[in-house]
Amino acid sequence: MTGFAAYLVFFLIVALTYSIVVMGLNIQWGYTGLFNAGVVGFFAIGAYGTAILVGPDRAHLIGGFGLPFPIAVLGGMALCALAALIVGLATLRLREEYLAIATFGIAISIQLVALNFESLTGGAQGLVGLPRPLFGLFDSPASYNLFYLGVVAVMAGLVYWALETAVRSPWGRLLKAVREDETAARSLGRNPARVRLEVFVLGCVLMGLAGGLYVGFIGYVSPLDFLPILTFQIWAMLIVGGSGNNRGAIVGAVGVWALWAMSGLAISRLLPVAYQSQGGAIQVILIGLLIVLTLIFRPRGLIGEAESVSKHAD
Repeated sequence: MTGFAAYLVFFLIVALTYSIVVMGLNIQWGYTGLFNAGVVGFFAIGAYGTAILVGPDRAHLIGGFGLPFPIAVLGGMALCALAALIVGLATLRLREEYLAIATFGIAISIQLVALNFESLTGGAQGLVGLPRPLFGLFDSPASYNLFYLGVVAVMAGLVYWALETAVRSPWGRLLKAVREDETAARSLGRNPARVRLEVFVLGCVLMGLAGGLYVGFIGYVSPLDFLPILTFQIWAMLIVGGSGNNRGAIVGAVGVWALWAMSGLAISRLLPVAYQSQGGAIQVILIGLLIVLTLIFRPRGLIGEAESVSKHAD
């Protein structure tokens, strides 16, 4: 496999992993109107939960259960569900910017716990030497990465299919009803608070799934992987791709990550080494510019929410 092909495989694995996170955010914001600014926190819980359950036993660390990778990922998703349930019960009565501030603060707290709870998370050094599933069956890292790309693509496809089935069901129409007019939904005998909690937990579980897949590929986890900038990237992916549309979520994830990766490559090649750390800000500026251009020329995103009209309408 050539260098470009190997990099393309790496790029697609990361982009499709992020697409699962974006679809989780899309079910929260795009379909229900929940402003979750703590995306990276739940991504981190899924990643650390998987790493602790799948990792080898270490005398100086809590955990290291050595569980099979699929069970470890399910465990990380369960931890995300529990955390989302606790956070949701505490914050979902807040609205819009207050919910965003609360979830952002929770994400920062999770990152600080990962940084300082050294006996569990490894602290700033992270958890290293994590087993990669079925790695020993392949004769080279390149062939393994190709296999793992297939695994991530299948998982992203299953998430897409499941969400599409859900949002086209009566439950999906209820989400839009809560998003558009919570009072009207309540007047029809629905419980908007319960719906919001269900959607919040579901979206966060998908973020945890992506965190587990990320750990399985990288074989390492560190607090530096879960900085607030990742939440900005995920939101940019959803805005550019189009909220309220799962195809848009996937397109946005691939497109924004391509811009981020290519601009990073250009900075490393064109800027002197002494200025490359400052040059990293150019990536953020480019993503911000892309968001502005999208909002001006394609306010609903590249593939926005499809218009739906009742069959009973004239």
